[in-house]
Amino acid sequence: MAEIRFDNVRHAYGERSVLAGVDLTLTEHRIGVVGANGSGKSTLARTVNGLVVPTSGRVLVDGLDTAKDGRAVRRKVGFVFTDPDHQIIMPTVAEDIEFSLRRSGLDANGRAERVRAVLERFGLAGHADHPTHLLSGGQKQLLALAAVMVTDPEVIVADEPTTLLDLRNARLVAETLRGLTQQVVVVTHHLDLLADFDRVLVVDGGVVVADDNPAAAIAHYTKIAG
Repeated sequence: MAEIRFDNVRHAYGERSVLAGVDLTLTEHRIGVVGANGSGKSTLARTVNGLVVPTSGRVLVDGLDTAKDGRAVRRKVGFVFTDPDHQIIMPTVAEDIEFSLRRSGLDANGRAERVRAVLERFGLAGHADHPTHLLSGGQKQLLALAAVMVTDPEVIVADEPTTLLDLRNARLVAETLRGLTQQVVVVTHHLDLLADFDRVLVVDGGVVVADDNPAAAIAHYTKIAG
C-alpha cells in the first residue's frame, strides 16, 4: 500500500478555512472519510491526488509532493467523482475508457486489449459500443471507475461514489469498491459502506476529530451529528 502523508495541511477558499492543520499518515488498504456537508472531507480527499493543493503544509504520496510532483502523483492516484457525468467524456463506453489511455504509450492493439479487460472486469463487456448517456446511474459510475482503473493506479480516491444512486446501484458500486486490490480512500455518507474498512476518519470543521476502526469512528460521527 502507498503511504499518504499529511503534514500540517491547511486549505482556505478566500477567507474561509476548510482544512485546519491536518496531520495524518495513511497506509491501510481501505480508508473511509465521513463528515457533515461542508466539513472539509471532500477537500481532504482532493488533496490526495493534487486536485486541491494545500494553502500551507504538504501532502506526500510515497514521498511525492502533490504540489511539486502533480503529474507523477496522478499516475499513482486515480479519482472518482460523485457525479459520473462530470467524468465521462466520450460518446461510447469503450471510447471513454480508451480516452484514459491516450498518454499511455500503448499502440492501438495494446489499448484495445486493456479496454477489453477492464470492460470485462466491471461487467460492462456487453456495453462497449453503447452510448454513454443511455447507461443507468450505476453503470455510469462503474464506467467512471473503469476509466480510472484502466490506467492501473495504486490508489483510488472516490468522493461520495454512491450518493446519487438508488439502493440497488449503490450496492453494486459498493461491492465493486470492496473488491478492489488497490488502496482505496472513500468519502461517503453511506455509513454501512464502511463496516469492514480498515480505518475511518471523521472530519468536522476542517479537523480530523476521530480516527479509529469503523464502529468507533461512526459512533463518534453519529454523536456529533446529533
